[in-house]
Amino acid sequence: MVNILVLIVALSFFCLSSAFVPFPAQDFCVTPPGSQASNGLPLPCKDPQQVNADDFFASGLHLPGNTTNPFRAAVTALNVGVLPGLNTLGLTIARLDLDNGGFVPPHTHPRATEIISVIEGSMEVGFVSSGPSYRHFSKVLRQGDTFVIPVGMVHYQRNRAAGKTVAFIAVNNQNPGIVAIPFAIFGATPDLNSDYLSAAFNLDKKIVEELLAKF
Repeated sequence: MVNILVLIVALSFFCLSSAFVPFPAQDFCVTPPGSQASNGLPLPCKDPQQVNADDFFASGLHLPGNTTNPFRAAVTALNVGVLPGLNTLGLTIARLDLDNGGFVPPHTHPRATEIISVIEGSMEVGFVSSGPSYRHFSKVLRQGDTFVIPVGMVHYQRNRAAGKTVAFIAVNNQNPGIVAIPFAIFGATPDLNSDYLSAAFNLDKKIVEELLAKF
C-alpha cells in the first residue's frame, strides 16, 4: 500500500493550496520561507524589499525522478513550495518520467487545464469527455509533440517507448487538485459500500472486496 501511494503523493505536490489572482494589485507576491496555507487560504507575501532574483529561480528538472514504484512513474513538481515567486501566478509545471511499461493511473484535475510535451521517448496520452457521449480522445506523442487536456477531464498517460519517456507538464492553477480514480473509488476513507460498488461496476462482490483491500 505504501509503494502504491508513492506516485499519488508526488502528484499531490501539484496541489499546494494558494490563490490565483487574475488581476493582481501588485507586481508579485513571493511567499516567505516556511509559509503554509491554512484551510485553503492564500499564502502570505514576503516584504517586496526583501525579494531577490533567487525567489524566481529553481533548478532540478533536468534530473530524472525515481520510478521504482508499481507505476514505474515519477512526477517532479515545480510549484510554489519550490519556487516562491510562483505564488498568485496560477501556474505549476512538472517533469514526468515513465520507465519501460510505466503509466499514470486515470485521474482528473478539477481546477486546471493540463498541457504535456514529450522531450524523450513516446507516450500515449488521452482523456474522456463528459457524458452522455464519453468520447475517448487519445494520441501517441513522440519527441517534440504536445497535447492539451481540458479542465476536469479524466485522463491518463502511459509509456509507449521501449525505454524511458520524459515529458514536461504545465497546469494553469497553483492548486489544480487531483482525483485519482482508482483511489477515489476503492481507496476512500471510510470505504464505499461493497454492495453498491458491485452493482455500480457490474462486478462480483468478492472482486470489489479484493479491490477495496488492495487500495
